[in-house]
Amino acid sequence: MKSRFFLASALLLAGCQITNTVEEQANTTNKKEESPVQTPAVSTQKDTTKPVITEQVIVITPQEQDDVWQRITMQLAADIPENKQVKYYRNWYLRYPGHLKTVAERAEPFLYYITEEIEKRNLPLELALLPIVESSFDQFAYSHGRAAGLWQIIPDTGRRFGLEQNWWYDGRRDVVESTQAALDLLEYLNRKFDGDWLHALAAYNTGEGRVFRAIRKNRAAGKPTDFWSLDLPKETSGYVPKLLAVADVIKNQKKYGITIPSIANKPVVELVKPGTQMDLAMAANYAGIKLKDLQSLNPAYNHWATSPDGPNHLLLPINKVDRFNRQFTSNGRQGMKVVRYRVKSGDTLSVLAQKYKTTTKQIQRANNMTGSSIRVGRHILIPVAMQDGDSISAQLATRTQKSHGSGYRTTYEVKSGDSLWTIARSQKVSIDQITKWNGFSKNKPLRVGKKLTLWKDSQSGAVIRTVYYKVRSGDNLSAIAQRYKVKVSDVVKWNQIKGQKYLKPGQKLKLYVDVTKVSV
Repeated sequence: MKSRFFLASALLLAGCQITNTVEEQANTTNKKEESPVQTPAVSTQKDTTKPVITEQVIVITPQEQDDVWQRITMQLAADIPENKQVKYYRNWYLRYPGHLKTVAERAEPFLYYITEEIEKRNLPLELALLPIVESSFDQFAYSHGRAAGLWQIIPDTGRRFGLEQNWWYDGRRDVVESTQAALDLLEYLNRKFDGDWLHALAAYNTGEGRVFRAIRKNRAAGKPTDFWSLDLPKETSGYVPKLLAVADVIKNQKKYGITIPSIANKPVVELVKPGTQMDLAMAANYAGIKLKDLQSLNPAYNHWATSPDGPNHLLLPINKVDRFNRQFTSNGRQGMKVVRYRVKSGDTLSVLAQKYKTTTKQIQRANNMTGSSIRVGRHILIPVAMQDGDSISAQLATRTQKSHGSGYRTTYEVKSGDSLWTIARSQKVSIDQITKWNGFSKNKPLRVGKKLTLWKDSQSGAVIRTVYYKVRSGDNLSAIAQRYKVKVSDVVKWNQIKGQKYLKPGQKLKLYVDVTKVSV
């Protein structure tokens, strides 16, 4: 289902390709020494003394390319308008080429799968680049509007399109499930806007109601109703130009003098379905991979195991699937480690659940219990993590935060008398970390007032993302802290709120949010 927006460009592109092929054939006729493949043809003319040589042109399809980026760019058909916003974002990507290199590294396990799914639905390949705009292919991305995952889906929309969200699991970060939900949503929006992809993309960002109201407003005023003419929120007005700009840059790397790391045009991951709750550390052992690598492929799981009620599927490196299946089968399809615990005085299911980093329901399930009462001296079974739960959660962000480790970013303003040694000691980091994070040598003198970027480890080692929240009328610190599962004292500290009794509408707050705690 191609849109009318992309259709004209696609036809024009196809016409150019056909013309070029004909011209190439005409220019290479009778040049035997330059022909890559030659096949003799039998002439029907009686007086012919020499065989006629024809050229067989080999066309490599997008699907046969070695690089999945090339597979995508061969099918990009959108017109790129030369307007101010598109130029701005194009220049930004060209000014910071390292960003697209980081994006390519993050996208490597997932881009082939996403491209395949878009092609199956006959959708524009520009959509394969949407996670660059939405999340920079950070599978743990989280926004101030509570949007999560590669496709930045908000909670209500996720549930509407079948994505479960609970203590164990957040389907918005499940690469397979969220991709299907995002494409379902995009197809729905495309139908709602009669095939206009720019309207559909704007609605994906700001909601269909907001776009429809802008269209009605323009229509009532006798104005054009195309995307570029609509009065939309600032973020949305830049959203579509940003996608078009990144498509232009990726398609024309040589023209713009940049190189994006290639991604093999072949499957690198495969979905396995154990059919039982799996301890992630146990699954990693079965597959023969590191736990952090398993979790980077399966960011939807908030804790040390898959969800007891499902989903419990796992994305694994394709070359590790056979090993996983063999090990899983040879170990009796065991997915969890269970300990036999003797109940002591003062124990309750909730206390035990907290101690062993599981849930009351999980313990009840393991013991076929319908109630919550337990008796001192009796034994119960408790599912426990093969590795410490906090250690597991600490590894979740390793892949996407290589430059600074798990934690949150803060700034330190250099004061008179400061040195690298005193700052490192007071901030509990190393001198090497400070120089690496800020890109200068140890011998460079510090200037008073200079702001240094520091990364602080979170106490829980959780997956931390920085969220900028704009205060709305009626907000207070307690409500904001509760919404993002943080402490009021931390919000005050992060934003240097001193003696302010009230928040002001429009005021921006910086929050460091653990994305594994905000699924429900």
